Amino acid sequence: MASSAPRQRVGNLPVEVSSFVDRREEVAEIKRLLSATRLLTLTGVGGVGKTRLALRVAADLRRAFANGVWLVELAALQDPDLVVDTVVEALGIQDQSTRGQLAVLIHYLQGRQLLLVLDNCEHLTSACAALVDTLLRAAAGLRVLATSRQVLDTDGERAWQIPPLPAPDPELPLPPGAAARYPALALFAERATARGFAITADDQEPVARICHRLEGIPLAIELAAVRLRVLRPEQILERLDDRFELLTAGNRTALPRHQTLRAAIEWSFDLCTHEEQLLWARASVFADGFDLAAAEEVCAGDGVAAGEILGLMTGLADKSVLICEEHADKMRYRLLDTIRQFGCERLREAGEQEDVRRRHRDWYLRLAEGAEAEWFGPHQATWFARMRLEHANMRAALDFCLTEPGEIRTGLRMAAALWFYWSACGFPREGRHWLDRALALDTEPIREGVRARWANGWIALQQGHIADGESLLEECRTLARQWGDSSTMAHATHRLGFAALLRGDLSRAVALLEESLARFRPLGELNSLVIMARVGLAAAHVHQGDLDRAVVLCEEARAVCERHGEQWARSYALYYLAYAEWGRGETRKAAAHARESLRIKRTFHDIVGIVLVVDLLAWTAAAEGMGEHAARLLGMAHQLWSTVGLPRLGSEKWNTPHATCEAQARRALGNAAFEAAFQHGTELPLDEALDCALGEKRKSSPPAPGQKDTSPTPLTRRERQVAELVAEGLSNKDIAARLVIAQRTAEGHVQRILTKLGLTSRAQIAAWAVEHRET
Repeated sequence: MASSAPRQRVGNLPVEVSSFVDRREEVAEIKRLLSATRLLTLTGVGGVGKTRLALRVAADLRRAFANGVWLVELAALQDPDLVVDTVVEALGIQDQSTRGQLAVLIHYLQGRQLLLVLDNCEHLTSACAALVDTLLRAAAGLRVLATSRQVLDTDGERAWQIPPLPAPDPELPLPPGAAARYPALALFAERATARGFAITADDQEPVARICHRLEGIPLAIELAAVRLRVLRPEQILERLDDRFELLTAGNRTALPRHQTLRAAIEWSFDLCTHEEQLLWARASVFADGFDLAAAEEVCAGDGVAAGEILGLMTGLADKSVLICEEHADKMRYRLLDTIRQFGCERLREAGEQEDVRRRHRDWYLRLAEGAEAEWFGPHQATWFARMRLEHANMRAALDFCLTEPGEIRTGLRMAAALWFYWSACGFPREGRHWLDRALALDTEPIREGVRARWANGWIALQQGHIADGESLLEECRTLARQWGDSSTMAHATHRLGFAALLRGDLSRAVALLEESLARFRPLGELNSLVIMARVGLAAAHVHQGDLDRAVVLCEEARAVCERHGEQWARSYALYYLAYAEWGRGETRKAAAHARESLRIKRTFHDIVGIVLVVDLLAWTAAAEGMGEHAARLLGMAHQLWSTVGLPRLGSEKWNTPHATCEAQARRALGNAAFEAAFQHGTELPLDEALDCALGEKRKSSPPAPGQKDTSPTPLTRRERQVAELVAEGLSNKDIAARLVIAQRTAEGHVQRILTKLGLTSRAQIAAWAVEHRET
């Protein structure tokens, strides 16, 4: 059957939110080097602009790579075992098969042409080097642009050190238009203007001296510019002199740029109040963003009251130490990585690291257990979004539990409490990673480890590791029986029933699932997993052909979910209800239930559930005589199954209707038309595929009544060339002459393009050129 790789998005690069000070020479050199090597590592001191330069180059090269340019952010990652998972996640690859994640990534990259930007590799150099070496050997169309404070030291690597921004020599007189000649001055002036401070002629000399003393390090310059809110340039220069001399005297063997950056950060640290310094150091335990409640819980105490946190955070934000970001209706905060690492050093020096990390862990343990407790209810989608934001912090908390002596009980509790996140929200592989690590430390089983075993067994079954899952669950049942843990016994029995279902032992599946429900009743336990036990029993009856009983069970499960606002388990009840109705010949009812299920599964990005539903929708479309739609859906499912694992779970209960569906669609369309529709389905990106499956079409929002549509008109390739030349300040005649070399272009055509850009006067052209020269 014909298939092809899906049409890809162009990448995931972030939008620039501040001006990019002219570094055209560096950008050109990086492009030149990248054209001659498949692995280029940009090195340099923290704050020199490695990430910003890499992103600018990557953005410029978007069109050079057919399958896009993709950013993988590694700053928040601490566990080298998760580097591959992080790359897979950044690329948007969805795979829950039994294949190793590295094999999945290699398979995805083969035959594709893309640029991978690995940002902040310095703390994961061995893992990054091994991965890059493997990928470059396996995927001929791959190039890698890495940023790191040290080289990866792998075959074929070309390293290039990012130079600082050129700054004037303070011993020489400043030339006219110095800011245009020295990007360090331009950066300081631009950031000062953004803070409401205008650089005057009298300020130019001390500003030039500041930039020189900071050796053109962008981060240090930006920190200095922020201080203009409270200090004059002369005062900043005076403080820098004292701090630099102190640091150089204390460590003469350090690289000059390290001395300069450390001086800038220490100076910024010293400008903070004692309470702000405490908050800065303690906030460094957050691996990524955090909210106010987390800061109040983790960072308060021992000199900082919880009620003071908000004011102190405001102070740190004003000093550009803390970055504020809006997520939905709540503000979140984070430290730049260099700033965070400096805070970590201060925390260690104060002897507070273990205590603050434990408070951090305790906060995220409560968050995980609170989310689990509320998962069965109307807030599932909210918790899904919240936990995605807290992913890096959850990792950091688990890592503390599994590396700090005496914390294994808490680690087992936390890893098990997150079962819903691992299994329902698309992270089964990572769930197995943490649960396997935790259980490996549980050498003499403790009670917390019993729950971790059924969570791990459940996820293993979702991955198709049936033998592993059954082994964990049988061990769990033995321990539950030994300790008289009725709830754990019920959960383990449910999951063993699911294992029997996967093996095709339907009689055993029915017996075990009925036993689990019987065990749950006297406990009064009702949650998503209890509902899934009922749905599992319905699935067993569907596959046995007892459709009436399956419908009753699914309707009961759906009704309970609707009373409690539960969505995830409800989507599976709807799926098996659709399967049963399809078996009865009620194809329209089946399709309606399936679409409702798909909308829910899309919310949680439940790929296994999604592909099951898409397959079923193809069956209903073929039965309704919609051959082209059925073929397209089959193509979508074919592509999705390739990322999940064994197509249709390897079961005749899915393979047989699939074959019938394909035969019906081929008869209706003919082979050529079927293959064309099928091929189209395989090429649809996931969101478009789901829109198609749901019979929906995304539309851009039109302008409001009476409002003019101000969206920019896309430029043609030739218009972009003209725009680039305008940015060089050339006249229309010079632009036309330059373009004649490649293709004859009349001056009048240039004028029409300038009009399209809204540049109708020389003043507008000049202003546009200045703006785009910087950005």
